Amino acid sequence: MSSTDLIIFDCDGVLVDSESIVCRILAEEMNKLGMATTAEELDEQFSGRPARDCLLEIEKRFGGPLPDNYFGNTERRIREAFHAELQPVAGIEGLLDHLQQIGLRSCVASSGSHQKMQLTLNKTGLFDYFDGKIFSAEDVSRGKPWPELFLHAATTMGVDPQRCLVVEDSIAGVEAAVAAGMRVVGYSTHALRAPQLEQRGARVVGDMMAVVNFL
Repeated sequence: MSSTDLIIFDCDGVLVDSESIVCRILAEEMNKLGMATTAEELDEQFSGRPARDCLLEIEKRFGGPLPDNYFGNTERRIREAFHAELQPVAGIEGLLDHLQQIGLRSCVASSGSHQKMQLTLNKTGLFDYFDGKIFSAEDVSRGKPWPELFLHAATTMGVDPQRCLVVEDSIAGVEAAVAAGMRVVGYSTHALRAPQLEQRGARVVGDMMAVVNFL
């Protein structure tokens, strides 16, 4: 008998393959301003964290307020790249179809904004799976790695946290799920990230359909 009444999915890196795009463009724009970095470094530093926290880190690294056009230009480039390149994470559609077939509820709880998720989920054809069940760090006072976002999602969906299973790909997200008292599956195809997720309390899979083994 399943111990899960609700699966809570992160969005970036779990539903949509967006993080590599975002980190690539952020790195290019930061390098233009003399902040030497790589997409891999930013992925390690920012994965799973709210955009406002990442902004503060970039400004701190720059040593003051960023140029007025920095964020407008960066957001424009990211939107253009999403329209041209964005794809669903491999295997996620099969998993979501399976969950619908067995009648298991699901929702999204992401550090991304509602506006961003509207774009990415619609672009990848996943929005209809989650319409009306999308939660953002914008909805709570503190985002991941704090537990508020996951607890807000569970409360709104009317499910006890102990009956929730979170699917995450970031350290911050796994820490938030554990702090919320929820079981968590870490999704990773990267050899270095997998043990980091395990150390924080996740059961790690590299195949999205393997999530069904933990329901």
